[in-house]
Amino acid sequence: MAQQSSSSSSSKYKYTYDVFLSFRGEDTRFGFTGNLYSALSQRGIFTFIDDNDLRKGKEITPSLRKAIQESRNSIVIFSKNYAASTFCLNELVEILECHANHNMWILPVFYDIDPSHVRHQKGSYGEAFAMHERGRFKHDFEKLQKWKMALRRAADLSGLHFKNRGEYEFEFIKRITEEVSSKLHPHLLHIADYPVGLQARMQQIQQLMDASFDNKVTMLGIHGMGGIGKSTLARAIYNLKAHQFEAASFIANVRENSTKHGLVHIQETILSELVCERNIKLGDVYRGIPILQQRLCRKRVLLVLDDIDKKEQLQATSGGLDWFGRGSIIIVTTREKHLLKCHGVENLYEVNELNDIQSLELFRWNAFKNKKVDPNYMELIKRALYYANGLPLALEIIGSNMFDKTLDEWDSAIEAYERFPNRDVQKILRVSYDSLDTNEREIFLDIACFFSGRNLRYVREMLMARGFHPKIGIRVLKDKSLIKIVKRSDRLLDTIYDQIVIMHDVIRSMGKQIVYEQSKWPHKRNRLWFYDDIVSVLKMNTVGYARRSRKNTMESKGVRKNEKPTNDSYKRER
Repeated sequence: MAQQSSSSSSSKYKYTYDVFLSFRGEDTRFGFTGNLYSALSQRGIFTFIDDNDLRKGKEITPSLRKAIQESRNSIVIFSKNYAASTFCLNELVEILECHANHNMWILPVFYDIDPSHVRHQKGSYGEAFAMHERGRFKHDFEKLQKWKMALRRAADLSGLHFKNRGEYEFEFIKRITEEVSSKLHPHLLHIADYPVGLQARMQQIQQLMDASFDNKVTMLGIHGMGGIGKSTLARAIYNLKAHQFEAASFIANVRENSTKHGLVHIQETILSELVCERNIKLGDVYRGIPILQQRLCRKRVLLVLDDIDKKEQLQATSGGLDWFGRGSIIIVTTREKHLLKCHGVENLYEVNELNDIQSLELFRWNAFKNKKVDPNYMELIKRALYYANGLPLALEIIGSNMFDKTLDEWDSAIEAYERFPNRDVQKILRVSYDSLDTNEREIFLDIACFFSGRNLRYVREMLMARGFHPKIGIRVLKDKSLIKIVKRSDRLLDTIYDQIVIMHDVIRSMGKQIVYEQSKWPHKRNRLWFYDDIVSVLKMNTVGYARRSRKNTMESKGVRKNEKPTNDSYKRER
């Protein structure tokens, strides 16, 4: 396995080994531990096992300490005479320090020994400490207590117990290798073909999480408009953090999958991945809620719920902090900030657009695949960047569509995008519009067609004049990441007079496309913004009004439909 950085708290360490084996050589080196080492190696798990040259004297050598610190996980094999070795006890203290400070995962293995003997120093462990207390450590009370505390802490961790003649040893070893493998390879997720701006966002989230993380359950909400990169960011955080937990699960596309398969299916997936409940059938969401709570409340987990759009989805999958064990982290991605607040999520992170440099980098990679850019394309690139306005989804799709196209094809495509939004981009953004009620839909379309960039007070007044309810409507659009309310940079105060309603250009294009699709004839649409369309409809209405007026006048004078009016009639009309 390639070396990989740990979390921020242990970033100075590089992982050299997947597993560090701690054991009493006299008890198990040429039997159980040797077989376990072989099984781990066959699974491709890079495991450290000491040789006798590393054990010099009674203290841990610097090379052995380095091996412990550079191991991602540790397996501690508690055998009958483990506690008789002060070397093993010192090694255990070092392992537990890495567990506390650098998130090392520890698997205690009780090899033909009662876990309570380890925890409370009974049986052979009690005899070993009696020997230490009579020997050269009889005056070193602090060290003795440190060893006892280390044994107690290790025995309290979730481990595996092998009872002689209780099962075959090879089957027990298989269980260990599967457990370790699941920790080392938690099915890492593909993040992106070319992630741009991801590192800075991840650092901001880590700072947000570290500020609130204190061995308690933490819920983090990642929100923003569609296509902004919420899921990409969540996958990156998952890959970075998954190995630090007892279990980890990334539930993708909750909105879509709950519609297709139901919330019960998502509950069953969570149980399958976090507590290894195979082939479980809950049958009902309300039956699944207490089962989830019961099975997860003592387990330290990382759970990512991606693309939430309804309160019921959160209630069925992460009802409260008391559902999860201490140290758990729950990450929710959504377009709807209001859902996070309603669920009591206090740690919120809004994903914003890429800056100009990042946008250019992402677009160039998709449009040219890192090939040298012809200077003749630069003006067209600027137009494409202006249209995408920092939205990763638009930059990737449009950039890919431009790949290997001529200058004329670029110019034609960008003109089309500027008038009609890309279908693939619109499909993703349209989800937010489709979730709106009638009042919010009408307000959205008015802002898209006329009011983006206008003063908030002006927008409210115009919408009220149209018979809508703008205060609640604008708030809903803001919570669904369809608009932003920003303060004017030239004003010191922050009142309704100094706030501007902003809608992303790609979302505006989608709104205009929705109106355009009402009819190919401008006079049959309920909103007009193109100059030529407006003039055309005004001319049509003027001509139509004249014709209707003339018809009504003739009928009032007794002129039938196909009868020509007399000269006197014309004179009277004029």
